[in-house]
Formats: sequence, structure tokens, C-alpha cells
Amino acid sequence: MFRMTQFMKTLAEDIPLGPARKPPGPVVIWNLIRRCNLTCKHCYSISTDKDFPGELTTQQVFDTMDDLKNFHVPVLILSGGEPLLRPDIFDISHRAKEMGFYVGLSTNGTIIDKSNIAKIAAVGYDYVGISIDGMEKTHDYFRRREGAFKESMHGIDLCKENGIKVGMRFTLTQDTAAELPDILNLMDERDIDKFYLSHLNYAGRGNKNRKDDVFHKMTRNTMDLLFKSCWQHIKDGNEKEFVTGNNDADGVYLLQWAEKNAPEKVEELTIRLQNWGGNSSGVNISNIDNLGNVHPDTFWWNYNLGNVKERLFSDIWQDRSDPLMDGLKSSPRPLKGRCDACQHKAICGGNTRVRAYQLTGDPWEEDPACYLTDEEIGVEDSARRIENRPYDGRLKEVKIARA
Repeated sequence: MFRMTQFMKTLAEDIPLGPARKPPGPVVIWNLIRRCNLTCKHCYSISTDKDFPGELTTQQVFDTMDDLKNFHVPVLILSGGEPLLRPDIFDISHRAKEMGFYVGLSTNGTIIDKSNIAKIAAVGYDYVGISIDGMEKTHDYFRRREGAFKESMHGIDLCKENGIKVGMRFTLTQDTAAELPDILNLMDERDIDKFYLSHLNYAGRGNKNRKDDVFHKMTRNTMDLLFKSCWQHIKDGNEKEFVTGNNDADGVYLLQWAEKNAPEKVEELTIRLQNWGGNSSGVNISNIDNLGNVHPDTFWWNYNLGNVKERLFSDIWQDRSDPLMDGLKSSPRPLKGRCDACQHKAICGGNTRVRAYQLTGDPWEEDPACYLTDEEIGVEDSARRIENRPYDGRLKEVKIARA
């Protein structure tokens, strides 16, 4: 996760340099339930409105939470499916808060209403993230339900009215990119606390003419708009939290923005970004699915490391006998292609490894979603790069982690 506001504030204010990030344990994104009241086009867990067998019981969840606490996990993000459909969601949430976790709720927002908002507020969630795919027509199309946008926005309004920190989670696609300005205006109109942009997960685009590639141009234009909006909020003293995910090249792109807009801060920003280190799948980011399977992050659902019903999460997470986990935990990672040759890999950490894996079968090949040019990352020798090829659909199973 790239905390844009946090980094841009350091360009506007004199904030002392801190040490490299070393969380005590990984953030756990926990898909507690696969059932969902929607059947969204981009659902990575292929959820539907039915019960799925084999999901963790309440006691199994509690036992795992005890292990997570002992393992110094600082953050639990409770997700689904739709987590509010799990009958024991408030029991789990209250226990998590009592144990001292930072607790986030990732929801589609459609079933937040006056019948349950008091219970949601009583938990004291540190953050509630609600997925919004565009303005009303587009959102309802992606969510495959008329009225879903109004229901989700009503959920956001109720959270605001009850003092809950709430944010919009927006996935960048060719169908939604044009509506980003309207979404940002909506954020201001409703005084929404946070905006999270999840980059499009695609692959197979090849590596020639990246600056002119439609996906890469769309990403660059989107980041330009977010930088402009975030910077304006900071200057106006009307601070909102802007965050992006699933493309750690954003840190390098911000460095280039700073070279033009705050050149006196570039050296300091470089150190901050290197301390951040980019992608941390398998290190500081983890996932437990509804069946108890552990994954390096939410995009690796086809790669199981173990199951908490059979083995402690803490044991699974520290086991480097798995070659993928060993590589993810290595510093530097065994990258290939332009990712290996990139002069900024200390900032992005090699970006999102699952895209390379799904495209080539090798998790260490270059990330095809890097939108930076060879010149921008200091790559001169292109001989080791993946050959240019059309998108062949092999990444269809790799979807955005959404509720």
C-alpha cells in the first residue's frame, strides 16, 4: 500500500526522517466469509449469495486471533465476500478490538442501514472501506444490481453521521477511469475521509512503447490527477487521506513528480521511499481466506501456504521452505528482466509478483503493469525482457481484492 498523503506531506512540511518500516508482524487481510449479496463482475473470490462449506467456525477464528496476537500482528482487515453477512461478525470484531488490533472493515456498503449502524458504530472500527466503482450507472453495472450505488452511498453517509472513519475504494479500469474526477468531487461533497485507488491488475501488454500503451497512459494520467488533488488538499489544509495499492511503481512516479515540484526535497524523499520499500507481499502483508488457507496476499488465492485449522499461522508465515515465500522474504528479491535492472527497485520492491507469475509461470519475471519507461527506471539493456505479446486472458483469475 502506497500512502500518498503521508509522503506528499513531507514535501510540504519539515518532518524528521524516520527509520525503515519494520512492523512487528504482517497485516492480515482476512476473508471471513465467501457469501455475498452481490455478484460483481470483478470479484476475485467468485462469491455469490449462498453458504460455502468448510468456513472457519467462530472458535477457530478466535483461536487464530490468539495466535495472531502472540505473533504481534498489528492490523486485521475483515473482508469477504460481504463480512456483514457473517452472523458472528460483531462478536469477532469486538474481540479483535478488545485484543488491541487495529481493525478495518472492508464491505460493499449495501447492507449498512439504520438496522445495524448502531452495532457497527459500537465496535469502534478504526476504518470502514466501501467499494465504489464509479458514478451510479457504472457502479450498478459492475455490481450487477440496480440501486447498489445509492445503497453504498447511504452506508457511507450513515458511517459519517455516526463518527466512523470511512473511505471509498475505487478500482481503476478502462471503464471507470473517466469517472475518477467525479468520484474525487463526490469525496469532497460528502466530506469522505479517505480515498483508496486499486490499480488495474492486467498483464500481457508487453514492454515496448510503455509511455504510449493505453493502459500505461491511463495509469499515468490517473496518478497525475491524484497527485494534483492530494497536493491541493494539503496546501488548502483540508487534508484527506489518499492511498493506492497494487502498483508500487507509484512511489517512483511520485519521486519524478517531486523532481519537478519540490526538487529541494528529492534526496530526502528518496530515503523515505527506500525506507518504505514497496511491495511487501509475503512479508508485511498476508491473507487468510474463508476456509483458513494462508496466502502471500489476497491475489495469491491459487497458491496455498498452509491452513490455520491444521497449523498455526505464525508457523506457516515463518516457514521459508516454500520457494515462493523464501523469495518474497529475500532482500533483495531474485528479480529478473527490467525489474532486476531497474535503478529504483529499492523503492518499489519489484512491484506485484503475482502478475509476472500468472503471465509467465515465474514469479520473479518483470511486472508487466509497471507504467514507467526504460529511461525513467534507468534500464539500458532490454535483452532480458519479456517479448511483446498481446493480452491472452490468462490473468482473468487474478482479480482486484474487493468487497
